[in-house]
Amino acid sequence: MLNAALIVFRETLEAALIIGIVAAATRQIARNGLWIALGVAIGLAGAVGVASLAGQIGQWAKGMGHELFNAAVLAIAVVMLAWHNIWMASHGRQLADDARKIGSSATSGELAISAVTVAVALTVLREGSETVLFFFGIFAGARASVADLVQGCLLGLLAGAIAGVLIYRGLMRIPVRHFFTVTAWLLLLVAAGMAAQLAQILIQADLIPAIVQPLWDTTAIVAPDSALGTFLHALVGYEAQPSATQVFFAGVVLVSVMLASRRARRKGAKVA
Repeated sequence: MLNAALIVFRETLEAALIIGIVAAATRQIARNGLWIALGVAIGLAGAVGVASLAGQIGQWAKGMGHELFNAAVLAIAVVMLAWHNIWMASHGRQLADDARKIGSSATSGELAISAVTVAVALTVLREGSETVLFFFGIFAGARASVADLVQGCLLGLLAGAIAGVLIYRGLMRIPVRHFFTVTAWLLLLVAAGMAAQLAQILIQADLIPAIVQPLWDTTAIVAPDSALGTFLHALVGYEAQPSATQVFFAGVVLVSVMLASRRARRKGAKVA
């Protein structure tokens, strides 16, 4: 029961944190709740489908199907979150002043929130499919009863969801003048963390080299299996012993989105 609860909690926490952050970041966009709920529903349906086809997917590309699938999911999610951040850089001030003023920008607004929907769906799909696979793995080798495993699963799911809600409520307390800056940085860090995870998957699949492994070791400061380490991994993809390749991937996303957002912000200011 404890193993099931811990695994489900870790997977749920990662999805819940991202959902909580994007829900807060898009609060001024009309029907954002429906778009996010749609992303969650699509992700859950996709997770069930991926889990049911796990055997076939694993056989793709000479047994590297799972790695390549996760890499593709992470890459698309990074692009979607980056696009939303860049869009918000040019529209955030307008949304903060008056949500009703974006009526003439409904099309671009829907494009931005649809990007978030895709990112949410992919996050839920990845974490959900991994949860299902882990759960069945535990079930296959566990001596505990089905009832105990189900209880553990529900407990982990509840704990992860509560963490996401707390993050959302905390973000909603931020003054409007600082709100978009805070959420933009959080989404940027989430995207960079996903890029680092993408690099790790590609390294494990022997598709790219692990340069300088590890680049540093912060295990003594924040252990990866500690409560803080788990939270940071779910939030920004924290690794105690990252390779230079992972840091490079994360750095490219950070710098690229920051520069693109600054350019979009300047253009938005000129239009205003």
